[in-house]
Amino acid sequence: MRFLYTLLMYLATPVIVLRLLTRGMRHGSYHQRWPERFGVFPAPGLSGSLWVHAVSVGEVNAAEPLIKALKRAYPQAPLVVTTVTPTGSERVRQLFGDAVFHVYLPYDLPFAVRRFLHRVRPRLAIIVETEIWPNLYFACHRRGIPLMIVNARLSERSLRGYRPARGLVRAALRCVSHVSAQSRTDAARYRMLGAPSDKVVVSGNLKFDMPVPEHAQEQGEALRVQWGPLRPVWMAASTHEGEELAVLEAHLEVLQRFPDALLLLAPRHPDRFRLVEHLVRNLGFSAGTRSGDRVPAPVHQVFVIDAMGELMPFFAASDLAFVGGSLVPIGGHNVLEPAALSRPVLVGPHTFNFDDITQTMVQQGGAQRVASSDALGAAVLQLLRDRPSLHRMGERAHAVFDSEQGAVRRVMTLIDHTLGE
Repeated sequence: MRFLYTLLMYLATPVIVLRLLTRGMRHGSYHQRWPERFGVFPAPGLSGSLWVHAVSVGEVNAAEPLIKALKRAYPQAPLVVTTVTPTGSERVRQLFGDAVFHVYLPYDLPFAVRRFLHRVRPRLAIIVETEIWPNLYFACHRRGIPLMIVNARLSERSLRGYRPARGLVRAALRCVSHVSAQSRTDAARYRMLGAPSDKVVVSGNLKFDMPVPEHAQEQGEALRVQWGPLRPVWMAASTHEGEELAVLEAHLEVLQRFPDALLLLAPRHPDRFRLVEHLVRNLGFSAGTRSGDRVPAPVHQVFVIDAMGELMPFFAASDLAFVGGSLVPIGGHNVLEPAALSRPVLVGPHTFNFDDITQTMVQQGGAQRVASSDALGAAVLQLLRDRPSLHRMGERAHAVFDSEQGAVRRVMTLIDHTLGE
C-alpha cells in the first residue's frame, strides 16, 4: 500500500509542478520558493530543533500560544515552523518574525522528506490539527524523531475520506507518540482511524488559549469613535464564495431598519479580496477597503477588510459577528475570536470542522445557528434591536471561551514527558 502511494505521488509530480506554476501567476511566492516544496533550501545550521507544522492561517493562529510556550520552556532550542500556504507563511512572519525558522513543508516524496529532515534536524515534530503524510511519518519514526499530533480534530467527512487508504493511515499513525485531541469525539475518530488507544488523549482546543491582542479593545473603541459610537455594526468574517452575496442581501435587510448600519466584510482568502470589493460596489453599496481607506468612514455602508491578521480590532468594534464557511459546506471557521472579545456569534448550518466548539457555544447561549442564507438578515436584525439580549449573548460567549482554557498547559505536559524520555 505504501509503495503504491509513493508511486502515485511520483506520478503526480508533473501535475504538482504545473500547479505551482499556475498558482505562481497569482502568488509570486509560489514561484520564488517552489524549491522548498521539494526540500531544497539553504541548511540553517540547526540541531535539536523543535518543529511545528501548521498548514495555513487558522492552524498558525491555533499554534501561536503553543509556540510561545515552547519558546519559554526551551529557550535554547531552535524553533522551526512549516506551513503549506503563502497566507500561512505570512502569518508566521507577522507573529514571530525572525524568532523562528520558517520554510514550506515539502511534498510527501521520500527524497524531499529526507532533505527537509536533514536540514532542520528536529528533536521533536509537532503536527497541528490534521495532516497525515505517511512518508513523512515513517521517516520521522526511522530517525527516532518523536512525532505528536496536537489540537487534533477529525470531522466525519475526513474520516470517510481516509477509508480507501485506511491500512496505510493506520500504519502511519503507529509512528505517532501522542495524539492530543480537541474533544472526545475527535479522539474516538482517531481511534477508529487506527491510532492506538493508549496514544490518544483529550487535551482540549489550543484556540481557547490564544492571546487576545493587547490593544484590540482599545483599537476597536477608537474605530467606533471614527464612524460613530452609536452606529449599528456587524461583521462577516472568513467568508467564502457563495456567502458574500447572502451576507450583502442580509445587510440590505438591516439597512431598511437601520439606515446608518455598517457591515465589516472579511473574505477568507486574499485572492478573492478584489472580487469581493467589486461585488460590493457593483451592487450599489457605498464601500471602503482596508487597503485603500484604512478605516471605515461614516458614509460607508460596507467596509471590505482586504488584509490578513487584522480581524481582532474589527471584532472588538462590532456589535456581533457572523463566522463564514458555514452557509456553504466548507465546515465553518473559528468562533472563538469574537467570543474572546465578548461578541455574539452567528453561524450557518455547516460547522462540521468545529462541531464541538460551535455546539457548546450554541448550547451555552453564546452563539446562534441560522438555518439558511435567507434567515441571516432576520437574525442580525433581532440582535441589533434587542441590545440587552445581544450583551447577554456576548457575555455567555466569553464565558465559554474562559471555561475551556488550559489546552496549552496539558499539551506542554505531554511534550515535556516526550522530550524527557
